[in-house]
Parts: sequence; structure tokens; C-alpha cells
Amino acid sequence: MHIGLYFGSFNPVHVGHLIIASYARHTTDLKQVWMVVSPQNPLKPSKTLLNEYHRLHLVNVAIEDDSFLKTTDIEFHLPRPSYTIDTITYLQEKYPQHNFSIIMGSDSLQNITQWKNYERLIKSCPLYVFKRPGFDVVDYPEATIHVIDAPLLEISSTQIRKMIRERIPVRYMVTDAVNKEIEANSYYR
Repeated sequence: MHIGLYFGSFNPVHVGHLIIASYARHTTDLKQVWMVVSPQNPLKPSKTLLNEYHRLHLVNVAIEDDSFLKTTDIEFHLPRPSYTIDTITYLQEKYPQHNFSIIMGSDSLQNITQWKNYERLIKSCPLYVFKRPGFDVVDYPEATIHVIDAPLLEISSTQIRKMIRERIPVRYMVTDAVNKEIEANSYYR
């Protein structure tokens, strides 16, 4: 099966993430999209991260009725910080029956040269890149890049966390189920 891996902190997961995942699944040859919850992105500070199991739970709640999207905690069981090449290598060994691709924004593609073993990564794994405003899709001759024109929303997890701290409702920016979990557990207050 051809599986797209959508990596992220998902801190919290919001409708923008879900639109990209669903769009990638339904407009490409991907049969499933796995939302890979990263416990710690080596390029981002971890002080604002909600506990990884809470973030995993929020993603599970957000996609529970979509059979094409799946949540995985694979990086919870790998050395930290999480490096995409290590996760891909592990998944390719554990699931040799699947073909894996990475779903990423053009902003991430522009800084991929900062990633661990990026040369090996882009040679071994096709990339499905959605355009982000202000970030062109960079071409790497050794990479297989598929550009997807997913609809984008100008919302971010950072913005959502700030709104929650300021007691501004985030309904419609996250799914109803995620909103209920955030409120019930006082996340991000």
C-alpha cells in the first residue's frame, strides 16, 4: 500500500492539518495518510509542547471517523529528538509491504538541507509538497517531488494556543471533538 506520512507536532491538530491530509489522500495515489505525531521536532523548541500522549489523543479524536487517515506514535518509541530519516528507515524495515512518501509544506522543503541525512531521505522517499505562501517549491534533481495544490487556511497551532490562553474561542479552527477535549482538560491555558 502507498502511504503518505504527515509529520508534525500537532500542538494542537487543527482543521488546516486535516484538510491537507485528506486532500493529499484523495487527489494523489496515496491510499492512506498516517499522521506521525512527533514528540520533539529537533528544529523547534519543546517548551510549548503539550504532552505527546495528549497530542496523540487529540489527533485520534480528530480523525476517528476517517478510515483513510491513521495516527501513529512510532516516534514515541524511537530515540529523541525525532529525525525523519530514522523514522522512515524504521518504517521501511517494519512494513516492507508498504511504500512510504512524505507530505510536507514548501516551507519545510526549503529547509530540508538542515535535516539529518537529507540527501538519503530525498533519494529514498518521494515527497508530496503543498505550497505555502511565500515559499516556492525548491527542486532537488535527486528527489521525486509531487506538488499538491491543497487548499490552505491561514491558521496555525501557535495562533490557536495564543487564543486559548486569551480565552478566545477556537471553535471551527479545530474539530468539535478536539475543542471539547481541549476545554475539558484545560489544555494550553
